[in-house]
Amino acid sequence: MEHTQDLSPLEERLGHVFKDKGLLIQAITHRSYLNEHVDFLYAHNERLEFLGDAVLELIVTEHLYLNYANPEGELTTWRSALVNAKTLAGIADQLQFEEFLLLSKGEARDAHSKARMYILANAIEAIIGAIYLDGGTSAATKFVDNYILSHLPFILKNLLYVDPKSRFQETAQEMLGVTPTYKVLSETGPDHNKEFTVGLFVEKEMIAVGRGTSKQEAQVAAAEAGLEAKGWDVKAE
Repeated sequence: MEHTQDLSPLEERLGHVFKDKGLLIQAITHRSYLNEHVDFLYAHNERLEFLGDAVLELIVTEHLYLNYANPEGELTTWRSALVNAKTLAGIADQLQFEEFLLLSKGEARDAHSKARMYILANAIEAIIGAIYLDGGTSAATKFVDNYILSHLPFILKNLLYVDPKSRFQETAQEMLGVTPTYKVLSETGPDHNKEFTVGLFVEKEMIAVGRGTSKQEAQVAAAEAGLEAKGWDVKAE
């Protein structure tokens, strides 16, 4: 089965016209799509994602190394803030390329899940891999500069590289003079697949709830929700 959708609007958003359109089609093809379209002529995007992840990390690392004299530990946290799934999914939203993704009907319906965030983030990495193969290092660097490294000043200015638990604690201590606490509200599921629900409290008031597959993940989710609930969160540009 051929791919018939016009991808020129997507190429315009990405700032790269592909010589090999097949690379772009592969980059936007999720594994689930092939389950429903076994005669599709292109592979899914996981190999391109593998390549793009490495290309992205190298470009970002080189930029940080050449432009900042900070210690390794600080540069590592900055890099993590730039290339994590939440940031990359936000960039995917900014580029509005979700409409071009080839997904199964089930994945296409599930528009607000945590899994969708990872699908979008992985697609960004696959696109970077595709641009690198199609146009070389200079083309990949141009994309990363324009759409990812451009967020660095905002991340640094607003301390978005600091993890949410630390941000909430520091802000609560500064604004309210209290240290927040976390309490496990429930544990569900079997041992190998538990889900924890954690409440974030300031004194006796529960500010937010978070869920995750570990207590730590649930606490981070609660802290993120708490930052938003208190109006202490800074939205990405």
